Amino acid sequence: MKVLKSLYVNHLFFYVLLGIGGLFFISFFVKWMFDVAVILLLIFLLITLIDIFILYAGKKGLEATRELPDRLSNGDENIIHISLTNNYPVPVFAEIIDEIPFQFQKRDFLVKLQLVGHATKAIEYSLRPTERGEYHFGKLNVYAQSPVRLVSKRYIFCENAAVATYPSFIQLRKYDMMAFSNNLMEYGLKRIRRIGHTMEFEQIKEYVQGDDMRTINWKATSKKNALMVNQYQDEKSQSVYQVIDTGRSMQMPFGGLSLLDYAVNSTLALSNIVLKKQDKAGMFTFSKKVGNYVAAERRAGQMNRMMESLYRIETDFMESDFSRLYVDIKQSVTQRSLIMLYSNFETMDALRRQLVYLKGIAGNHLLILVFFDNTELNQLINRPTQNVQEVYDKIIAEKFAFEKRLIVRELQKHGIQSILTRPENLTIDTINKYLELKARGMI
Repeated sequence: MKVLKSLYVNHLFFYVLLGIGGLFFISFFVKWMFDVAVILLLIFLLITLIDIFILYAGKKGLEATRELPDRLSNGDENIIHISLTNNYPVPVFAEIIDEIPFQFQKRDFLVKLQLVGHATKAIEYSLRPTERGEYHFGKLNVYAQSPVRLVSKRYIFCENAAVATYPSFIQLRKYDMMAFSNNLMEYGLKRIRRIGHTMEFEQIKEYVQGDDMRTINWKATSKKNALMVNQYQDEKSQSVYQVIDTGRSMQMPFGGLSLLDYAVNSTLALSNIVLKKQDKAGMFTFSKKVGNYVAAERRAGQMNRMMESLYRIETDFMESDFSRLYVDIKQSVTQRSLIMLYSNFETMDALRRQLVYLKGIAGNHLLILVFFDNTELNQLINRPTQNVQEVYDKIIAEKFAFEKRLIVRELQKHGIQSILTRPENLTIDTINKYLELKARGMI
């Protein structure tokens, strides 16, 4: 019974059987063809038995393993490794069907390959999750065929594996290196010109080309008989809070990810940069109420706390309450801080309803409102029009795009800084803004 459960006949088996059946049909009219058909049928059955014997002669003809990462990175390409070993003494044709999680909606996974006897081959493929949570992998099915290729034997490996998808830690590592690289322009990070310097003295050092001549220490120069300069460092231990709107406006999807997940990935990457710059990183979310609060600190394990909190963020699909946000910030964030607020406003009316609360927050903190450019509308604006309906659609799209620019001007008028960004550029733009504020000594 076990043999029958794992035994599958191939297309070639049916084609040959169909051909022999055709000979039996012809034998009704040509009598001598009957003996030929019987002989061919017996030979075919013998070859089939030999094929089955080859596949079932050894207990472990094929061995396969699927190597999953400890966790998947949301919005990124994650590499899955499969190792396949042929323990047969003869070459084997193999078909691999991996039952990947249903969230990917991919049901055509198939890898075909050939292995010589006693050989091992590594295969890899990538998956790009677009939502956080737990992903369950099913069976790793491998179908082995001998060189005869009439039947296949099914092997099953690695059943019921699960892996969690976390905010984009791949992006975090990427910008961890970039933020302190000498080639920032290659990655979209701006080299910010420092205006003046912060007043936190670090040391007196010998002048090197490129140092600010205004920082020359003449007293130390006269003692050392060499040009000496004062070196200053960025002010440290400034509190940086990232606030994520989990209301329904953040559920718009772009490139497979929702605006909420773009904000989550950006928060993780920027928090890492903040801690590397010796500032204190914190975060919380809000909609009808404030949640997932992580106090701004710079201690061991802060990134793990941020990661776990970001992993659990979910939306409630409700209208966000900015008045509640204002009250909670006033009560819980008592020290002047940089507050990076991720939300989305599509119209001026939507902004005006919340402007009084944003002004209240900006009165006590350095508030940066991060909202999103609608890239699909931009594509519609740039597309040539063919008829009256398309002209009408283009005009409406231009109106919404213009309102986004009006929102930026309205915020500037009230002393509130903003970042209007494409969703895919969110992380780069927020890191650039933070580094700019540090360079200007505003935090």
